[in-house]
Amino acid sequence: MASDPSTWLEDALTAARSGQPWALRAVYEELAPRVHGYLRARGASEPEDLTSEVFLTVFSKLGTVTGGAAGLRTLVFSIAHARLVDDLRRRSRRGDDVSYESWHDDRTTTSTEDEAVDRLGTAEVRALLDELPADQRDVLLMRLVGDLSLEQTAQAIGRSTGAVKQLQRRGLLVLRARLQESGRSVGALEATP
Repeated sequence: MASDPSTWLEDALTAARSGQPWALRAVYEELAPRVHGYLRARGASEPEDLTSEVFLTVFSKLGTVTGGAAGLRTLVFSIAHARLVDDLRRRSRRGDDVSYESWHDDRTTTSTEDEAVDRLGTAEVRALLDELPADQRDVLLMRLVGDLSLEQTAQAIGRSTGAVKQLQRRGLLVLRARLQESGRSVGALEATP
């Protein structure tokens, strides 16, 4: 396999389309932690279950993926966003208020998101994100946790690239202001393109 992550994912996608079990597992292992992080950060009631649902749908649509690895990422996060919206709507109709509790998380390895969250503290990050409107929060999480481009994010949430740029800019401005108010460093936010 190639050492470049995008080439590696391209190779795995090609093999996954033909039903190669190793490739399906490789696609899942590469993208599922980011999907799970996005769903968890947005307050999905059962992020593990939703992540599984996302990939069941993704695997059934592999033949329709265009654009290689970038197209696959866009499809994955489009489906994840749709499942999240469904979950949030379903919970609001029932009046459920299930939130993520970090002490329930028994994973033994950390994700990139977890490392970033650890720098500020889970409760503080959730509080900061909760202050943002849902569309700004979605954009920031897809860009930072999902590692999607502006174009991929726009496609995933059904907005224009210009709208995603504005949502990202506004969300980052609010987060920077809140961090500066609390005396925290804003270095990580300064590096966001």
